[in-house]
Parts: sequence; structure tokens; C-alpha cells
Amino acid sequence: MAISTDVRDWLLDSDPSLRWQVERDLLDAPPEVWQATRDRVATEGFGAAVLAHQDPDGQWAGGAYFPAGFFGSAEADAPGQPWVATTWALKDLRDAGLDARILEGTAEKLAVNSRWEYDDLPYWGGEVDVCINAFTLATGAWLGVEMSALARWFVEHRLADGGWNCEAEEGRSTRSSFHSTLNAVRELLYYEQLTGDHSVRDARHGGEEYLLRRRLLHRLSTGEPVGDFVHEFTYPHRHRYSAITALDHFRAVSLYEEVPPDPRLDDAVALARAARLPDGTWRQGAPLLGRTWVSVDVPEGAPSPWLTLFGTRVLDWWDAAR
Repeated sequence: MAISTDVRDWLLDSDPSLRWQVERDLLDAPPEVWQATRDRVATEGFGAAVLAHQDPDGQWAGGAYFPAGFFGSAEADAPGQPWVATTWALKDLRDAGLDARILEGTAEKLAVNSRWEYDDLPYWGGEVDVCINAFTLATGAWLGVEMSALARWFVEHRLADGGWNCEAEEGRSTRSSFHSTLNAVRELLYYEQLTGDHSVRDARHGGEEYLLRRRLLHRLSTGEPVGDFVHEFTYPHRHRYSAITALDHFRAVSLYEEVPPDPRLDDAVALARAARLPDGTWRQGAPLLGRTWVSVDVPEGAPSPWLTLFGTRVLDWWDAAR
């Protein structure tokens, strides 16, 4: 899909964490161009702002998944959750394209100083929540930590229907969740790409098949929409599922494994295409509530550069294959 000059210039006039992906994925810029932009993530804009808040002990906000002192505070009773603790800061920096070498020594500091709020477990071992473990697996691999034990956890804890659910370990559900399954497969793919460990591929494929059988949108039992969240596009998506986030994952799988798009994605592609505004942009949905270090994208209702990146590269990939 050709983007207009106005949209191209608008996307390029953005934070380095977005611009380098626009250059690489939409404009086919040479590697030396987009890599030079990517290198600026550490020193400009969003990436630099988050890096500036790192604690001397390697953490952010003094906690693993939640800030220190969160439980029992007024913030714990407020809508949403804070997005400033270690797991979220590292995930944001990884997603932004930060060179992991900038965080040299962080992995070792976290091994010594950071414990999960759940049972005081050591940070790099993960805990019982599949989404938390997915973020930890990918981030650990990114920072050079040996994560194969946590990778095996996903193989061992996949549910009978093929996916995962954050509530399964507490016995509250035996059925997979769209949200949890997408988080798992996205980070398993990242882990595999980074480490070359293919031992998780069958488990990842099983989770992807769980979503594909539902055409990314529907209940398997009735064919009805699984929920409004599938078309509530917003960035940052944090841990939430949406059709556009799922499509972006399947695009990454297709490019990595050199396989064509699965035709069962057609309904979700049509949904993403219908959300595209006449000027070629996508509108920001309702951002998830909670404290952040810095605003990443635009307010609700405004044209979103991030969603426009995702939507455009998904449709480019899909249409090129057709």
C-alpha cells in the first residue's frame, strides 16, 4: 500500500523508536539508514526518558511488576495499573528497539536485587502468570540471560485447547485466553528469533493455531465475536489483545518462517482495513489507564502514528502476498 507524502512525512517526524521502523518496514530504507535512527533511541525521546528513571539497583520504580509500595496505596485502588516498574520499562525499551548493550550490567543487578511480588520469587526465574513470564522470557534473552528453563515452562503449561491463560495457574480457568495466548506466542517468537532455540516452536504453533481456528476474532463454539476488545485498537497495547496486534504478530511469523499468510486471517485483515481512515491513518482508541514515565502515543481519537505503522505494514504484507 503506497502511503501519501503527507502520511510519510508525518510518520517520519516522530520519535526515533517509531521512525526507524517506518524507515525499515514502510520505506525500504537501507539498513545503515534505519539503524542510525535506531541508535538514537538511547539518547532521544521516549527511550532516553525511560532510561533516565532506572534505579541504581537496576530496577525501575523499585519493583518487579508493580512499583515499590503499590499494595495498600491509593494508586492500588485507582483504575488501571501503573506501567512504570521494571518489567514494563524493560518491555517498552525492548519494543522501542533499544540496543541491549546500553543496559550492560542490568541483568546481573536484577538477579541480585529484584523479586516478584508473587511469592518473592527471583526475577529471571519468572513466576506463575503466563503474560509476566512471556515478557520476562523475551527480555531476559534480549539482555543475554540464559532463559531455556523458563522457555520450557511454556511447553509444560500450555492448556488442552492449545493456548494459555493467566488465570490457569490459580485454578480459575481451564480454557485459553486470546490476551494471554497472543502475549505468549509473540514473546516466544522473539525468544526463538534471538536465541535460535527451536524447542518452543511447536508450543508456539499450537498457540497460533488456537487463534487461527477462531479467525483471530470469534468464539469457536458459536462463531460469535469474542469481545469488543478485538477491534479496540490502541497503543501502547501493553498486555491487551486486538486484531491489529495479532495480525502484526502473524506478519512477523510469516516473514521469519518464510511462509505465506494463512487465509484464516482474512476476517481480521478486513476489520483492520475498515478501520483505516480516508487519509491512510488509524485512530487511537482508549489508552489503558495508569501511570507512565512518558506518553508514547496520541490521545484517544487522534490519528495514531504507531497504529498507522502497524496497520500499514500488515496490509502491505497481506496485499503483496495476494
